[in-house]
Amino acid sequence: MTNAERRAPTASYRLQLQPGFGFAQAAGAVPYLAGLGVSHLHLSPVLQAVPGSRHGYDVVDHGRVSAELGGEAGLRALADRARAYGLGLIADIVPNHMAAPTPLHLNRALWQALREGPASPFAAWFDIDWAAQEGRVLLPVLGDRLGAVLADGGFSLASNDGPDGDEPVLRYGPHVFPLRPGTESLPLPELLRRQWYRPAWWRLANTELNYRRFFTVNDLIAVRVELPEVFDATHALLLRLHADGVLDGFRVDHPDGLADPRGYLRRLREATGGAHVVVEKILTGPETLPADWPCAGTTGYDALRRIDGVLTDGAGVVRALRPPAEEATAAAQRGRAELIRPEGELDAEVARLVREVEAACAGDPARSDHPAWAVRASVAGLLAAFPRYRPYPVPGEPLPEADVAALRAEPDAALVPAPFTATAALVKRLLLDPSSPASLRARFAQTAAAVAAKGVEDTAFYRHHPLLSLNEVGGDPAHPGVSPEEFHGYCARTARDWPATMTALSTHDTKRSADARARLAVLAELPEEWLAERAAWSALAPGGGLPQDRDAEDLVLQTALAAWPVDGERLAAVALKSVREAKLRTSWTDPDEDYERAVRALALSLAGEPALAARVTAFAQRLAPYARVNTLAAALLHLTMPGAPDLYQGSEFPLYTLVDPDNRGVVAFPPPEAPTGSLAAEKAELTRTALRLRAELDPKAGYSPWATPSPHALAFQRDDSLLTVVTRLPYGLERAGGWRDEVLALPEGVWTETLTGRHGLTGAVPLADLLAPLPVALLARL
Repeated sequence: MTNAERRAPTASYRLQLQPGFGFAQAAGAVPYLAGLGVSHLHLSPVLQAVPGSRHGYDVVDHGRVSAELGGEAGLRALADRARAYGLGLIADIVPNHMAAPTPLHLNRALWQALREGPASPFAAWFDIDWAAQEGRVLLPVLGDRLGAVLADGGFSLASNDGPDGDEPVLRYGPHVFPLRPGTESLPLPELLRRQWYRPAWWRLANTELNYRRFFTVNDLIAVRVELPEVFDATHALLLRLHADGVLDGFRVDHPDGLADPRGYLRRLREATGGAHVVVEKILTGPETLPADWPCAGTTGYDALRRIDGVLTDGAGVVRALRPPAEEATAAAQRGRAELIRPEGELDAEVARLVREVEAACAGDPARSDHPAWAVRASVAGLLAAFPRYRPYPVPGEPLPEADVAALRAEPDAALVPAPFTATAALVKRLLLDPSSPASLRARFAQTAAAVAAKGVEDTAFYRHHPLLSLNEVGGDPAHPGVSPEEFHGYCARTARDWPATMTALSTHDTKRSADARARLAVLAELPEEWLAERAAWSALAPGGGLPQDRDAEDLVLQTALAAWPVDGERLAAVALKSVREAKLRTSWTDPDEDYERAVRALALSLAGEPALAARVTAFAQRLAPYARVNTLAAALLHLTMPGAPDLYQGSEFPLYTLVDPDNRGVVAFPPPEAPTGSLAAEKAELTRTALRLRAELDPKAGYSPWATPSPHALAFQRDDSLLTVVTRLPYGLERAGGWRDEVLALPEGVWTETLTGRHGLTGAVPLADLLAPLPVALLARL
């Protein structure tokens, strides 16, 4: 099947494949999803992952479709079933990393690289600094220091226990390691010294790890997909499935981890003949997708930020919930700086950059006399100050202008003392110079992405949260709210530049689903009332809430409200993950058990203490009418704005999920029938109607803002055929007395309001009539 014979998605539906929901279960959902109106199923990764994986991003074998999900035969059967109902398949590609699993032999490529060392044909697959650690790969898997493990007899040898049962191995608990040929009969201490790897205490990972990983996850080892032979080997099966018509397109996971994202996308386009491809690119602030990336667009976090933003009262956040700009910016900078300080979580990545700088300067007298500590401070300062997600160097090419400007920003003076500012200038010159080693420029970019993701989204966003709905992937809590003019400008640019981009509201990576955020957004309109309510909840909680950490208490209370009603154990799991990510009073590596017991007790009390639970329920009911408006408005904007909407599993109904793994559960198909008149019925019918009309819309349909008489109404037209009208800031609208006698002038012609079936609308219509009984309208020209 050629790409010309495949249609681009008009809308996709994301399915989280996992044990209990494989290809057969997805095939069973096809009739329902076809009836819903999507054009494509969007599958989480389909290749062989670590057994039991609930997400599939821990690939161990690029040559096999996941046996647990149903194997290649099951995937082909799903594709046949989908085609019979007019649906295509989009699959997730994971080019940045593979699993370093337990046991290691599950990843045969890594097993062979560790057995044979740099001479192995698989050694080049993995981004390993073989020059460090005396030519060995640090494996931070030991529960104690090596000497203690040896003294306790923690290692053992087995003669025939490899992946094929035909080679000697080294064992440590559940871990199995290959042995370098010829070393199996050596005394254990000497045997350990002679391996191409170094089993080490897990706490050494932050400072001594010498392979690139996915962010700070030690058991996800980076793959050098920039090498043509590695690309070919890791993509052969997916490319064959595409050529055979099984897969129609791809979502590229984490392109920010790649050495050369543009080069990767060019190679993928050439290999597929121009398949539909979207990239999980995080765009910060005003950043836009590089125009020379050969893809259809992003996976939609940029659209999510604009939809949420235009439905959030940014002024209310600033007025009462805490002035966020300075605090949010400072929190982000602190989060970045902490990760890359000596002994921080990304210290090993900074150390590798220092080695790269030293190698680039070696033998050049003009670049001498820069001590390693000053180089390290300079690299860390530049990473902490870098205002974008990462730069995009291409070997032999100057950096894009935006990246040049970002690198020229001054690093934190506290990190780079005045006598060594020349060192910082040297590092900048190396990064800006197209003739500098490509590995240095690429690894700075890759490290910058990890610093941004872990320092901001996975640290600062759990510390500074005046309104949790702002703290989403790609979010900008320093600038809450998006004006209608900004929203229209974004949509017009999308229609012009990236008409086939994916748009999203909920994903497997959102910290709170769209409807949970829609409820929280109401707080921005009544911030003083929320602050008083929050204080009352705290007073009702055992022990007065969390007096030792009111910021964490606020996070738990907002999280509870977002998902209410919520099981106490479910809330406690999310609360503990959140405070560990914040890394202020506890962390994953150094948990404070007393503090965590207090956090858990607070979470359990919200549902378990009758008076407190009743108070939370009453407040959630108080917000319900306004949250309903936000939910339906966000859904309609998402389904009708430029781009192809991607619906996360279950999100055609109200969905109140929290950070993973909470949001990755199995969804039942077909779903239960929603009660007539409920928000679930309203949202489902809105989704079906909008998707049906979306499928009939030209994929390159234009976008035009449509004037409304009130700041509480937002409207736009797609070509001449559809007019979307939504209510925004509903609490403020109510306080202003409602729509009163305001009227909306319709475009020329006779229109049908498709959500309620009203026909013959023309001229000027009262908003009070148009936006009743639903707070949104989708009009089609007859």
